[in-house]
Amino acid sequence: MRTTLARPRTRRNRLFAAAGTIKDVSAGADTPDAPDTQATPTAVRWVRAAQRGDALAMSRLLDELTPYVGRLCAPIALADGPDAAQEALIAIFQNLRSLREPEALYGWTRRIAVREAIRVAQRTTRQQHAELAELPAPGSPELAVDIRDVLNRLSPEHRAILMLREVEGLDERSAAEVLDVSAGTAKSRLSRAKAAFRKQWTS
Repeated sequence: MRTTLARPRTRRNRLFAAAGTIKDVSAGADTPDAPDTQATPTAVRWVRAAQRGDALAMSRLLDELTPYVGRLCAPIALADGPDAAQEALIAIFQNLRSLREPEALYGWTRRIAVREAIRVAQRTTRQQHAELAELPAPGSPELAVDIRDVLNRLSPEHRAILMLREVEGLDERSAAEVLDVSAGTAKSRLSRAKAAFRKQWTS
């Protein structure tokens, strides 16, 4: 019989639970909810000022986006989440002038953060492929205690689609746009990701 330890829950910080379904689970530190799709008037002003070269506005904007970017990257890049978030913030800084609609700031940020997290996770997977064999074997108490071990066994693409659908609450079409794939691909990837998660958790 599998033995699990109770983990504290928070409404705001959610990952994926097992036992055949994806549920809300605490991932540790409390993090902010996802912002509304539409940027606030203040954020819009910061974007426009930063695009004109205002360094203070850029600094304030990046400070505003940092918690959100970190929360997006963490479930995908796992231990490399901070590195992925840093890479995403650099990409935001470098490409902000290409954002034509400041009101779409958070959707634009989400696309950058998720893609950077996948890229960093794929790079780490290639570099540390041999280390995966050292993770707790399926069915061990360690695996039952820490869901992150299960997520670590999934591909970055599967972690990304789970995060977008189960944490961000995007529909399949919106998730597909973030990942730059077709809606059909996003749907099949989500199905495979859920199946892989259940298999790793219950095996």
